[in-house]
Amino acid sequence: MSEAKPVQKVAILTAGGLAPCLSSAIGGLIERYTELYPDIEIICYRGGYKGLLQGDSIPVTKEIRATAATLHKHGGSPIGNSRVKLTNVKDCVKRGLVKEGEDPLKVAADRLSKDGVDVLHTIGGDDTNTTAADLAAYLAENDYDLTVVGLPKTIDNDVFPIAQSLGAWTAAEEGAKYFENVVAEHNANPRMLIIHEVMGRNCGWLTAATADAYRSRLDSLDWADAIGLTPARKDVHAIFIPEMEIDIKAEAQRLKAVMDEHDNVNIFISEGAGVENIIKEMEAAGEEVPRDAFGHVKLDAVNPGKWFGEQFAEMLGAEKVLVQKSGYFSRAAPANIDDIRLIKSCTDLAVDCAVVRESGVIGHDEDDRNILRAIEFPRIAGGKPFNIDTPWFEELLESIGQPKGANIAKAGH
Repeated sequence: MSEAKPVQKVAILTAGGLAPCLSSAIGGLIERYTELYPDIEIICYRGGYKGLLQGDSIPVTKEIRATAATLHKHGGSPIGNSRVKLTNVKDCVKRGLVKEGEDPLKVAADRLSKDGVDVLHTIGGDDTNTTAADLAAYLAENDYDLTVVGLPKTIDNDVFPIAQSLGAWTAAEEGAKYFENVVAEHNANPRMLIIHEVMGRNCGWLTAATADAYRSRLDSLDWADAIGLTPARKDVHAIFIPEMEIDIKAEAQRLKAVMDEHDNVNIFISEGAGVENIIKEMEAAGEEVPRDAFGHVKLDAVNPGKWFGEQFAEMLGAEKVLVQKSGYFSRAAPANIDDIRLIKSCTDLAVDCAVVRESGVIGHDEDDRNILRAIEFPRIAGGKPFNIDTPWFEELLESIGQPKGANIAKAGH
């Protein structure tokens, strides 16, 4: 293939679930291009890969460039998201995104070419970036003069080999804020069991980080022990994540003592904790396990929080069980200051890589001294487990009196 031409036009899309970085990352890219390369044209595809396949785009006008900083103050994605896997031809046809007999990868490549796009910026998690990897490989193999530069968003913080995904810090902080109000429900009923279900399909990082952030916020409060307003009643009493082996009977015995003493128990669980057992129960009962276009089990249908509540309620003698999910509250928040700093460094480098036509996903490479760089698409993979041997997590479990248990996370990727 001949040498790539200079970049004249770039496109941006966001895809997958929301995270507290999408709006800010869009704003950061627009700001950086406007600052350094104001003559480079920018468009945004609406609704992620769906918009790309359908040719539905928004031109980034002078007015949008002038107000790009506003995007840092908002959550969600102003250009919209969707869950589309370009290699899942059947699903794309079923949804009317391509015609029977068409290859979605070719449709996407041809649309980028027709729109005159030189660089595509994808902002998403492992599914988005593995789809971007499929597209980048197709473009290279078929001599399209196009470059793909991804940015890693996922509140699960579970993308190999990226040290910190955009939006995860904010999601943990917002989940902690959410539970500050929910936990007061322990006053509403004797022997109350409160379960805080946190997003995290295969990785418990967000649940652990949310619990840690919540307990840090408790440290700033004053208490009135004599009337029953105690830190012990508002504390986290157990944390269950997919990487840990959970001895339910042993934990129930420990937590019953907490219930007997404090009249309530608060449990933080990852939405992916215990899912294998729940699926087995559903399949044994002849129930269908619903899955999305990527083959992932739809966790809302599985409902791990409800399952854990049912497991523990009788063993703890709980009079009432309250299950609350912070996911949608957390993932749609605007980025906090820590994430904005990380987003800024990543969007700046993304633009630098784009103008020299260097493909990859921008992130701190855990396999290369944590250097911020464009990580090669073939090395990007989801499902990175949280290391429960991490010192801050060991200290967290010890402080709440919970045995760490066995590490059942899969090694490598």
